[in-house]
Amino acid sequence: MPRRSSVDNLDKLYSSLPYLLPITAVVGFGAFLFVQFPPLFTVFLPVLKLNQLLSISIIDFISIRFVAWFCVFIFVVRSYKVNHFTRFNAMQALLLDIIVALVGAVTQILEVILGQISFYPFILQIIASVTFLGITAAFVYSVFQCICGKYAEMPLISEVAYYQVR
Repeated sequence: MPRRSSVDNLDKLYSSLPYLLPITAVVGFGAFLFVQFPPLFTVFLPVLKLNQLLSISIIDFISIRFVAWFCVFIFVVRSYKVNHFTRFNAMQALLLDIIVALVGAVTQILEVILGQISFYPFILQIIASVTFLGITAAFVYSVFQCICGKYAEMPLISEVAYYQVR
């Protein structure tokens, strides 16, 4: 990824903050793993509390998460006054959040279609655990790369994010 501008410590901090959106969104998918590994629940307790805060409804269907998502998109990703490094990472975080939302929608559709089948809970557990582990790994990798001042390269997601913030 070509470097478009210098990255200082404040940019590193700002570029890692949007990754809180996907990690808080995916914490619900970790319920199966939290039961099997109780220390993991202790590690994710602050994330769970932040998720509860973001889930507070402002108006009937509009939550704080919804407002935060659009604020990041409009005021960070679409603002050319913001450093390219920060805009790229914000867009990448929003794309990870979209993936979590899509997996949630797919599991709800599968529940309607396969809900009566005896092995559906097993399928749900696999989908939820893989989603939780994948997004958590992407979160750790991306935040680590932000702290190092490097672009976090994830296949397909980075390409889409790069085209959005040109």
